[in-house]
Amino acid sequence: MEMKMSCVCLVLGLVLLMTVSSDATPHASGQPDMCCFNFVRFNVPKENIEKIEPTNSNCPQSGYVVTTKKNKQLCMREIILKND
Repeated sequence: MEMKMSCVCLVLGLVLLMTVSSDATPHASGQPDMCCFNFVRFNVPKENIEKIEPTNSNCPQSGYVVTTKKNKQLCMREIILKND
């Protein structure tokens, strides 16, 4: 009985060690991090924009992720900056 308990503990310890040292990542490889599926239909004032990034070329729809100075992210199909 003591031998069985030792084997069970050894197996559980090895499983725990494999889980902790795993190279698994939360995102599947080859999948883009940022894609847009819903797009806003209004313009964001130029002075409110912190940064503009294009979506990944692997996304089903192309567009831009606009981050505002209030740290909100919006998806836009096209960017039109006006110098008012």
